[in-house]
Amino acid sequence: MLFVQRDAQGQLLRVEARPFAEMSETLPADHEDVQAWHANQTAESSLLQLKQSDLEMIRVLDDLITVLMTKGVIRITDLPPAAQSKLLSRTQAREALGGLTQLINDEEAGLI
Repeated sequence: MLFVQRDAQGQLLRVEARPFAEMSETLPADHEDVQAWHANQTAESSLLQLKQSDLEMIRVLDDLITVLMTKGVIRITDLPPAAQSKLLSRTQAREALGGLTQLINDEEAGLI
């Protein structure tokens, strides 16, 4: 049995394996409401993970473009005007914060 809390419309707000103060009822693990709640939680977790990954990839692409420009592989003028503007804005903001920081966290090893 799982311990659940519902909102005023009857939708599950919280599902726990142990009793909690705000619980309103118990349901079996195979109940359709519990299954739908778990599916929704999984989807929300995946979306959050993708958003975080997007932020990390933006930083990787930003640094990659900087390296390519530094090595003369591309010029900023090779990019569309909107991309040029965004890159310049990001470069200025990063320089204002103290320049580039390493792509790899202290806990990570290796190179990208």
